[in-house]
Amino acid sequence: MAEPRSVVITGASRGLGLASAVHLHQLGWHVIGAMRTPDAGLESIRIAAGAASDDPRLSAVQLDLTDPESIASAAKAIEELVGAPDALVHNAGIAAVGCVEDVEMDVWQQVFTTNLFGPVALTKALLPSMRAAGCGRIVIISSEGGVRGMAAISAYSAVKGASERWAEAMSNEIAPFGIGVTVIVTGTFDTDIITDAGAMDFRSFEGPYEPINSRIDQRGRLAIRIAGPPERFARGLARALDDTAPFTRHAIGPDAHMLVLANRLLPGRALQHITRMAMGLPRFGALRERNVRQIDDRRS
Repeated sequence: MAEPRSVVITGASRGLGLASAVHLHQLGWHVIGAMRTPDAGLESIRIAAGAASDDPRLSAVQLDLTDPESIASAAKAIEELVGAPDALVHNAGIAAVGCVEDVEMDVWQQVFTTNLFGPVALTKALLPSMRAAGCGRIVIISSEGGVRGMAAISAYSAVKGASERWAEAMSNEIAPFGIGVTVIVTGTFDTDIITDAGAMDFRSFEGPYEPINSRIDQRGRLAIRIAGPPERFARGLARALDDTAPFTRHAIGPDAHMLVLANRLLPGRALQHITRMAMGLPRFGALRERNVRQIDDRRS
């Protein structure tokens, strides 16, 4: 019998990663979860998938995307398990909420290290074996913030946009070796990352950005109530893993589909206005007088 296709999923212990690991296992894939806590994470996948403790199609490796030694060890462990993986899904990530002025530079560094620099390092470590195999697909999980920069998640938007440009550039480099690249733009799904507990929160509800943060918070809580189930994302990922083109981009979720389409069809100025209205943000210059009053009050 042919060996099952193998997929490495980073951040597979919860959220979209967990749902994807379970779904792909049920489709017959050999799933390797790359996680900070592989023992606990693997047990979560087994329970959710209803798999036996000795299931040969479920494996886990320890991975800390901020630690170069952990990345090198994870790549070596993956190759010992399956050789060159058929798919590598960069799902793990962290988010920071707050306007540019309120988010410290060390947080930006942390967001970029976890969401971009770590995935690049893991990819570099696995590419030699994938080139030798002459096949495989690398999947970068992006978001709506990677399509258009979103207020109050500047760091997250920036790193997702950078990840998409990396994916596009890399696809041309590795396509001649038979390796494809896919970008998935995710909509709003019911996971920890869209809750107060799932992101580093630097918003101020008292300072100059209070009107912005308050309005985004109101719209965000509405989005949480209508967020899609992670299982819907997992089904979309499974379809994307069957891509054969050198580079593909998919939107998963109705809001992601609408934004990707609007970004393709509308001029930037129009989309900027629509985005501002959708997020309930004040119009241009609306906070100038308020800001001056606050500065005068502090001086007096």
